Amino acid sequence: MKIMDDLFYTESHEWIRIDGEIATVGISDFAQQELGDIVFVELPDVGMKVSAGEPCGSIEAVKAVEDLISPVSGKVTERNNDLEDSPDLINKSPYEDGWIMKVRLSNTDELDNLLSAVEYKKIIPE
Repeated sequence: MKIMDDLFYTESHEWIRIDGEIATVGISDFAQQELGDIVFVELPDVGMKVSAGEPCGSIEAVKAVEDLISPVSGKVTERNNDLEDSPDLINKSPYEDGWIMKVRLSNTDELDNLLSAVEYKKIIPE
């Protein structure tokens, strides 16, 4: 299982890459392994306002459907439309090609609530 040291994480297993005011969001390698084969992703619309800790889409796998929880508040600036035709990109490449959305941050203080890679490793079962 891969955990990237340069990312932030949530207890609900989303990852966040910060680049200035933009946060790229996806689900962790652990989350995609737990879900199994991902068959559909409901993406938030560009322009949609999202709130930290609130659902903004869903991920459907063969064995479960899980809400996508936004780790930060802001406005969706981009979504990964490749996931509409190839939702399995999340399984194949959760940290690169399988990103889900990009959000323009509205409250950078929320970043203090995220987990570092070291902290995230502590909540993942071995």
